Amino acid sequence: MDETSQSRHAVHAYVDSAEQRDWERFGALLAEDVVYEMPQTRERIRGKSAFLQFNMEYPGDWHLRVRRVVADGRHAAAWIDARVGTGHQDACVWFEISDQGLISRIVDYWPEPYDPPSGREHLVERW
Repeated sequence: MDETSQSRHAVHAYVDSAEQRDWERFGALLAEDVVYEMPQTRERIRGKSAFLQFNMEYPGDWHLRVRRVVADGRHAAAWIDARVGTGHQDACVWFEISDQGLISRIVDYWPEPYDPPSGREHLVERW
């Protein structure tokens, strides 16, 4: 399997194992020194053990589904449909894959919706 296919496969397995709460499989995808970042909250988690615990303890009835993965070599980006209870958010997650084929870095963006500024209504279509 080439690097791009391996990266794409790792992202799908990451989301699938998290959704199924298969923490053994999830952990097997991660490098020991994995770094996870959430820019909106300026939080960083270093290391597989801490990141596993973060996910296992994450509150609520949450669910994840891959909408799209784009990969190039050892890098991948995923558009993820995330649901907590009845709430829905789209997440944009960036992945880096190590030489050993393990996920070594994750940057997780959770964009918040907001109303656009006025003055461009004649150019845009809202949905």
